Amino acid sequence: MSGIGTDGNSRASSFDRRIDGLDVAAYTVPTDAPEGDGTLMWTSTTLVLVRVRAGGATGVGWTYGSTGCVAVIADDLAGVVTGRDALDVAAAFDAMVKSARNSCRPGLVGYAISAVDVALWDLKARLLGLPLYKLLGSVREDVPVYGSGGFTTYDDERLRDQLELWTRGQRIPRVKIKIAESWGSREGRDLARMRLCRETIDQDTELYVDANGGYTAKQAIRVMAAAQDLDVRWLEEPASSDDLAGLREVRREVRADVAAGEYGHDLVYFRRMCEAQAVDCLQADASRCGGITEWLRVAAVAAAYGLEISAHCAPNLHLHAAAATSNLRHLEWFHDHVRIEEMFFDGTLDPTGGALRPDPTRPDHGLCVRDADIEPYRVQ
Repeated sequence: MSGIGTDGNSRASSFDRRIDGLDVAAYTVPTDAPEGDGTLMWTSTTLVLVRVRAGGATGVGWTYGSTGCVAVIADDLAGVVTGRDALDVAAAFDAMVKSARNSCRPGLVGYAISAVDVALWDLKARLLGLPLYKLLGSVREDVPVYGSGGFTTYDDERLRDQLELWTRGQRIPRVKIKIAESWGSREGRDLARMRLCRETIDQDTELYVDANGGYTAKQAIRVMAAAQDLDVRWLEEPASSDDLAGLREVRREVRADVAAGEYGHDLVYFRRMCEAQAVDCLQADASRCGGITEWLRVAAVAAAYGLEISAHCAPNLHLHAAAATSNLRHLEWFHDHVRIEEMFFDGTLDPTGGALRPDPTRPDHGLCVRDADIEPYRVQ
């Protein structure tokens, strides 16, 4: 369906393009088993869902974070975007960021801005009748993914089952597990689980590990030296993402590519990480850093430093932006978010073969909320 009339004008008139409302709600979903990484454990995940309306269409966006996002969106951001032209997403984003000066953008406010921005892009695509990746300017039809989960709370059997689902069932050629259990105090178990992974997957499958900042830099180097025969290709947050000198030291000493950036909240954060030569691949999360608008700008910063970018978590949220990014490496097929998105949205995609492919016939980001399924989990 085309959104452009024969006279060259958008079918959405200047009148009915005005944003006339915004709704937000939070839903808390129990995990299917206790989950943990190097520094935290959790048994539920909260999704904050935003719907923005204009011209008879509704755009949907979301983030994974605190229920506190609801108040930020309802009390602050809704008034900033309501009444604006729905096609001017960049102007709405700029206004939201400026309005948050005294609230401090990093953290909760950034998550809230991200959810609204994603909804605005979805709304614009719907009004123009275009798949979002085409509206953004696609550069690829296939977006590579890696299987991600392997929580430190899993026993060997559950870990093995998950790895086999990804590699044999879905033929994903890249998989990642969590390490640095209990702030790096269980190195022996970390190494045993890494060896179990290599024994379960074939030699052609890339093995990734994520320490979530649970090691010190020197400790990460020692652990990776002990795992040298396992051919680990990706080492995520081997030390705190705030320790740029430590990340640079690890990057210099290990064979695996070092990645970080999932907590980034604006361009300056990512520029500093690139300038410090702290990573081989930059990560960014559109549900945290400022939505699709800022994620695409972060990708440009990475490109300016000769780096690729990887999309952190929320795979269905990132898909269209990833398809419009030339220096993309892959996106994360994260177990927790995959499960939630499949529970509550129509239009989620199948990673079989190791890639996602946006639907060229859908005039939006491809997802629609199943209200009857999500409402029982509503907490705000």
